[in-house]
Amino acid sequence: MKYQALGLALILSSVLGAQSKENEAVQRIDTAAAVFTEIMAAPDKAIPNELLSRAVCVGIIPGVKKAAFIVGGRYGKGVLVCRTGETTQHWSGPSTVRIEGGSIGAQIGGGETDVVLVVMNERGAQRLMKSEFTIGGDAAVMAGPVGRSAAAQTDAYLTAEILSYSRSRGAFAGVSLQGSTLRSDDADNRAIYGKAVDHAAILQGKVSPPASAAALYDVLNKYAPATTKTSRR
Repeated sequence: MKYQALGLALILSSVLGAQSKENEAVQRIDTAAAVFTEIMAAPDKAIPNELLSRAVCVGIIPGVKKAAFIVGGRYGKGVLVCRTGETTQHWSGPSTVRIEGGSIGAQIGGGETDVVLVVMNERGAQRLMKSEFTIGGDAAVMAGPVGRSAAAQTDAYLTAEILSYSRSRGAFAGVSLQGSTLRSDDADNRAIYGKAVDHAAILQGKVSPPASAAALYDVLNKYAPATTKTSRR
């Protein structure tokens, strides 16, 4: 009887742990949607709509924290989605990603920082679909322009692979992410989808999106509608 009770306790603990993991991963999707909404709510200080309408993928990493054990380092978790299909009107399921290391902008001090990545072409998308890559080493990343005033200068940015932004203490700006590593979080993806799924397969639209991503799709379709066929070069 004692061993049966112990076995049941272990099973219950495992189930509760899995549920907690799923809830945490799903909450991260909702947080990403909320952060993107807040950033885009101030048009004069947000990502230019022209760039978002052409974006191939968008990554949102809320609350990146300063890592005390790494000098100048950061770490955080977020989600990445890519457009799928010939019309580029649909988004893939979200894949959970982690960002680690790097300086994430010299102007940012302690506390938490929201990071947004806007992927402008297929080259950048293919790099993000790797299970791990180093920003600045494996991918060409530029600090992105901000606000309506940047609209006339977007031609130079349309040729960039990835544009990067950050928000810290209410200030939103393009930011350098040189040296940071971005990798897929397979454990969180398993929690979201209920099974082991491949990071690239999710972003290629080969995995059915979860219902929990509805709020994220709503905000992306509001601020990043594809007005023309997105460049996949």
